[in-house]
Amino acid sequence: MAQPALSAFPITRKWPARHPDRIQLYSLPTPNGVKASIALEELGLPYEPHLVNFETSDQLSPEFLSLNPNNKIPAILDPNGPDGRPLALFESGAILVYLASKTGQLLQQDTAGRYETLQWVMWQMGGLGPMFGQLGFFHKFAGKDYEDKRPRDRYVAESQRLLKVLDQRLQGRRWVMGDSYTIADIAIFPWVRNLVGFYGAGDLVEFGQFTEVQRVLDAFVARPAVARGLAIPARG
Repeated sequence: MAQPALSAFPITRKWPARHPDRIQLYSLPTPNGVKASIALEELGLPYEPHLVNFETSDQLSPEFLSLNPNNKIPAILDPNGPDGRPLALFESGAILVYLASKTGQLLQQDTAGRYETLQWVMWQMGGLGPMFGQLGFFHKFAGKDYEDKRPRDRYVAESQRLLKVLDQRLQGRRWVMGDSYTIADIAIFPWVRNLVGFYGAGDLVEFGQFTEVQRVLDAFVARPAVARGLAIPARG
């Protein structure tokens, strides 16, 4: 039986695949979005990026919702998924795990190491990302105008706690998992970069005290694949 072509997926009507043999990436250069592009660059997988423009509510279009009903980026469509069948996938953490598993890279092959890596990916997904995102809202965006600073201060305190956890983890380690650079680093450090960069919250969380986090952040952004991935998809 013939396998379905990418044209069978409604999302390709809005974002036609010029290279249907490549992984299709639907994203935006946000901390979650660049996880996928950085992983793809690190792994050397052929892919075709498509910009999902929030300014024109692309994420709410029927075509995008047909792939991700949760209307968030990133999402991918792999024409060469498991058993040779196309696979549509959303959630940045799931995409990282899938790409690492597909290639056998960026994720330990032994069972214990694999699950230890995954626990740090889940830690970022459930804690670091949401808390930093809330802090960004109350510090940089509409929430900054609230007279009551208790919500902001709550997220400042929790962000500091999480940074302390990460700082302690990195002591004596080159990366989150030691000498091995993994999807745990790709999950975590775009959010750290965003906190002190785009959100401008470094002073607020007293980032200077987290010297191990700063050290690894510097090493992370110095990687050529990271530098490329941070700008993909290019904004129009």
